Amino acid sequence: MITARSSFVARVSCWLIAALIAGTAACASGQKRPPSGAPEPDKFLFESGNEALSGKKWLTSREYFREIVDNYPQSTYRANAKLGVGDSYLGENTLEAKVLAINEFREFLAFYPTHPRADYAQYKLGMAHYGQMLAPERDQSETKDAITAFEAFLELYPNSQYLADVRAKLREAKDRLAQSEYRVGLFYFRSKWYPGAIDRFKVLLDRDPEFTNRDAVYFYLAESLIKVSRPAEALPYYERLLAEFEKSVHLEEAKRRIAELKPGHAN
Repeated sequence: MITARSSFVARVSCWLIAALIAGTAACASGQKRPPSGAPEPDKFLFESGNEALSGKKWLTSREYFREIVDNYPQSTYRANAKLGVGDSYLGENTLEAKVLAINEFREFLAFYPTHPRADYAQYKLGMAHYGQMLAPERDQSETKDAITAFEAFLELYPNSQYLADVRAKLREAKDRLAQSEYRVGLFYFRSKWYPGAIDRFKVLLDRDPEFTNRDAVYFYLAESLIKVSRPAEALPYYERLLAEFEKSVHLEEAKRRIAELKPGHAN
């Protein structure tokens, strides 16, 4: 269901994109055009755009690419020029530019869903969100958007050359989101609100069973269960910690707990 708030946020995002595009255009050094009489003007523009992009001349490259997108609708370079516009925004590496890059890559995927470089657009869309992820204790909206983009990539482009990097970035994004949940659970544990800690840790493991730092989740979940007199439920989490991790700051304490719960257990 589309709520009034989500509708408002969508309108604000559209206004922001429009304002940023207008501001960028105002700062441009002028429209880039091919030399008079050039036999392949779109090729000239595309090659000039790529040269400027390689030289990290973000605005100049964008002007060349934008000229193709806006004025050469039949050009074979138009789709790649659209990607070039997105790359030029990403190269600027500012919050405003990343918002505009997201818009470019989304439009590319809408206009050219079967293009040979659609995987690149989906990859860069995820990277634009990934580049805006905040620390675990802060808002995780961009982290969730990065996860959505990367998961869509894995489903749509299983044979892409960007697959390994997408998997790595997806794991980082999921870890960031899980770390946010973990910190809440740890806060509950330290506040001695053990039922709240148990619920939070279990939800975390259900949502992301491959969380890189799940050894800590196992440990504090088991400790919370011990605190509420549920040792039989705690034992499997201590055992999972030992089975899945050769190194962890919680290993020795987990071994001690197992020995207490299973007196005949040998280390």
